[in-house]
Amino acid sequence: MSTLPSGKPAPLAGIAKLAPYKQGKATLNDVAEPLKLSSNESMLGPSPKALAAYQASGASLHLYPDGSQQALRSAIAEVHGLDEARIVCGNGSDELIQFVIRAYAGPGDDVVLSQYSFAMAFVHTIAQGANAIWVDEPEMKPDVDALLAAVTPKTKMVVLASPNNPVGQYLPRAELLRLQAGLPSHVILLLDSAYADYVVAEDYEAGAALVEASDNVVMTRTFSKLYGLAGLRIGWMYAPEAVVDMVQRIRTPFNANAAALAAAEAAVRDTEHAALARDENNAELARISEALSAVGIDVVPSVANFYLVRFPMKGRDPQGAAAHLEANGIIPRPVNAGGPEASLRISVGRPHQNDRVIAALRDYVNA
Repeated sequence: MSTLPSGKPAPLAGIAKLAPYKQGKATLNDVAEPLKLSSNESMLGPSPKALAAYQASGASLHLYPDGSQQALRSAIAEVHGLDEARIVCGNGSDELIQFVIRAYAGPGDDVVLSQYSFAMAFVHTIAQGANAIWVDEPEMKPDVDALLAAVTPKTKMVVLASPNNPVGQYLPRAELLRLQAGLPSHVILLLDSAYADYVVAEDYEAGAALVEASDNVVMTRTFSKLYGLAGLRIGWMYAPEAVVDMVQRIRTPFNANAAALAAAEAAVRDTEHAALARDENNAELARISEALSAVGIDVVPSVANFYLVRFPMKGRDPQGAAAHLEANGIIPRPVNAGGPEASLRISVGRPHQNDRVIAALRDYVNA
């Protein structure tokens, strides 16, 4: 008579070694309403039309959402000039990144990750039993030559963020095209373009054109940043039909909830509000950079809704700056949240909020 194994349930190899994701701090002791600039959220907030659509969806909470996501996919396709058949929506772009990794990478496979890729891509890779191969970004943006050099016969996917986080820099179109052209045709290039909506540079490519011109490029986008719908967890991807087919086979029927679908459809159609959010962010980013640079703070150029600061002067450092900001009721992203050493990431707020940050950092430097 055989005996059953004893002991505690054992997780899959590798998962127990992962550290749980640590989100940006949201509260401060003795501060009732701190200024939270730690999570790259839109301080302008969502479109009034998106809020109205969200509220109206409350009358139908007893019904399942549209599993085909037809209305939102059509709106995205119309606004961005895309093929709606290649669009899939999800519970944030995070879920869609997970779907692609689940569909194409498994035990023994390699997934190449550019250094400042979204941390959850690494988590999903390890959870699948695949090997995560990190590639440095010495210039604080993806390095095409290094990424191509990391590709081996075991490689199933290359993942990079453009713009990247926490730096906020992007890979120019010519370099992105060179990367895609240099990859074997069976290796997927997964572009995390969460901050694409902020970028106005002429040499930027979010990834849609590459999706349409090849069979191995996937672009993911989000409504959490520019559109201010972080609380609803809604994102989308644009991919070749074969990839869409595989993702649809593992996607749960109602992975995007009805309120999120309704709000996102209204948000993407409200192009006026989206332009307002983008233009204010970019103007404030330039103003912040000029003001902080004037007092000796090093601001890394960013095209997203956050900026990275460093303190080259003696006696001043990111830890001290973070403590000073928090003492003034402002929450930045902790310096140990990843990214270049001796730096601090801060989200772009509204003009009056950015004035508070500028004043606090100026006082810190001059104290």
